[in-house]
Formats: sequence, structure tokens, C-alpha cells
Amino acid sequence: MFKNRYVLLLSVIAILGVFSTCESIGHKAEGERLQRVQLSPQWKDGQFVNPQPLVNYTWKAIWTLLNPSPHTNPSEPVPVLAVEKERFSQFPKSGLRVTWLGHSTNLIEIDGTRILTDPVWGDRTSPAGWLGPKRWFPPLIELEHLPEIDAVLISHDHYDHLDHSTISIIKTWNTKFIVPLGVGANLEYWGVPKDKIIEMDWWGSFRLKDLEIVSTPARHASGRYLLDNDEKLWSSYALLGPKHRVYFSGDTGLFPGMKKIGEKYGPFDLTMIETGQYDQAWPDWHIGPEQAVIAHTQLKGKKFLPIHWGLFALASHSWTEPIERVMAKAKELEVIVLTPKPGESTEPDLDQKHSIWWPKLPWKTEKENPIVSGQLDDPKEN
Repeated sequence: MFKNRYVLLLSVIAILGVFSTCESIGHKAEGERLQRVQLSPQWKDGQFVNPQPLVNYTWKAIWTLLNPSPHTNPSEPVPVLAVEKERFSQFPKSGLRVTWLGHSTNLIEIDGTRILTDPVWGDRTSPAGWLGPKRWFPPLIELEHLPEIDAVLISHDHYDHLDHSTISIIKTWNTKFIVPLGVGANLEYWGVPKDKIIEMDWWGSFRLKDLEIVSTPARHASGRYLLDNDEKLWSSYALLGPKHRVYFSGDTGLFPGMKKIGEKYGPFDLTMIETGQYDQAWPDWHIGPEQAVIAHTQLKGKKFLPIHWGLFALASHSWTEPIERVMAKAKELEVIVLTPKPGESTEPDLDQKHSIWWPKLPWKTEKENPIVSGQLDDPKEN
């Protein structure tokens, strides 16, 4: 089976006639950038690797694909809140505010610095504008209405996290683009000035104003077409301010290094961990709802904001299943979960309880559909 299920699907789309949009596929790392890539401890035999390899179950994946939940996509409009630009006229008095814009796109305001994570304003997660998973609601604020952004964080190069159409607009911003090793090749190819790009290996850091941004390990993969599997790194991030600390997972399975991140940089005032787009057929690729709550405790998080759901259908489960399962596990482990609707801001220092804004739909429980990453006791941690 191809190592990357996203890449398989999107490469088929490319073969069917979208090479007219080849610019969106990106560019390989070359020259000095490639030398940096190859010097990484994570680089082995021509690609980046996870300390705990990813497992795939081919026939189970095919069966799941052919038997999706009837509620994979919403049948009614998703409840959202339009984001007015006046909301950001001042920094929050609490010092920490997060505005979730759906999936993994968030505006984080932390101790006087504004960070935008995995910005996706495009209509589809695909190399083409007319094929691939389509977003369930339009962007909740125009890019030009956003406040001044100090840094754009990119966790990896998959289409639902690195969107060519969005980068093409924001490339002129007076901001830093902080990305994993190799991903800068795409940005520079798309017109982002080289001096605005900060590429980091795991455990690398960059100081911006009073904020330290640390690239922390993740358990995932990369690639935008069949021939570039894992040629660029994937990361999570720890945001370390003078008063607050935030963890952003990007995409990840559960892995032993979560505990190390918590020991090294925790406790976190807020963890933002992916919870949706999972399957038993690829349990190491995405952490799943219950393991996300477990990861929150390993990271020594105080409050938990579930992300990577609510905007795209990239798996076969019910669209509300991730949050339902998160809430069940959080109750068991006594974890405080913040559940803003898309477009709503939350201030972790002030917000103590969740709101239920999503519809009640059938969903499978942890017992019915367990997502369990493997090799969790592997001693080779990063």
C-alpha cells in the first residue's frame, strides 16, 4: 500500500488532468536547503522517518472507504460565527485568546503576539480547485480583515494544512513563515521571500518578540504527490510566552515523545490537538479522540481545545463523532474541554465550560471503533 493515503488519492486526481495546476504541487528542496534536510537526525535513506513507523491495513482501509457513515458530511448548515475584524482591535486582557476557524486553522493571540496556524482559505483540499474534499462553510473572515499576524505556523505540507491559494495571497504579509525542514521550498517557489521563511528541525526554536516558538516532534508524514513521500518534515509546536504556554499538534498519532514534550515545556495553559479524520486502518496517522485526550494529560495541559474537525470530510466517520468521543473521554479523565463553534473566540484563563453547538447524530463509541496507535512503549523516543 502507498505510504500516504492522502497522496494516493490526490495523485489519482492529478493523473486525471490537473497538471495545469502543477504549481500547487510545490517544489523539491534543493541546494543548501537540501543539505540541511539531509543533516537532520530524522532523515534516513532518502526520506524523513518516524521513530515509531506508521502502520496501514490495506483491506480494512478499502472496506471503510466503501462503507462510510451516512453522516460523514453535514446535511444542514454547520453553526458558525462570522468573525468581525473589530474583535482584534486590541489584544485580550487575559493575555491568551484563540479563534478557531475550522479544521486546523486558528488565530492564536498569546502575550502580545499573533500566530496563525495552518491557514486554509481555499475551497478544496486538493491540487485542483474543482476536485477533492470541499469545505462545509466559506471562510469566516476575509484574509485582508485579519489583524497583523506576527507568524504563520505550518505543521506539514498536506493540502488541508498547506494551501497554495492562501499562501499566494498572504506571501506579501509582513510576517514570518515558520515551517518544518524542506517545506520552505514550496513557499519560496510560490513567491514567499526567502528571508521571511524560518525552517526548523525538531527541537529547534525561534524567538519572536517575547514568544519562543519551538518545533516539537509529531508522528505523521508528508507529501503532495506520489514521488515526494516524506521528503519534507512534519512538526507540532510549543508556543512559550512570558505568561502563557500553548501546544499545537498539527497532525499526529500518539507516540512516546508526547510525554517528553510535556516534561520539557509543560504545563501548557492550552493544548490544541487534532481529534478528527481517523480510522482503524491507519491508527498511527491520526491520534483519534480518546488518544487526543490522553495526549493532553501527557503534555500536562490545563485546558483542551479539539481541532482538525468541523470543516472537511477526510475520513469515513460521522462528522460529529470526534467531538462526541472527546467529551466522553474528557469526562472520564476529568479534562476541561473548550468547544467554541467555528469563528468563536475562547480565552482559556476565563472560559471554564463547554457549549454543545453541534447536532445530535449517530456515532460510534470508542468501544465500537477503537483508535489505538502502536509502539507506544518503544524506547527510541525523540
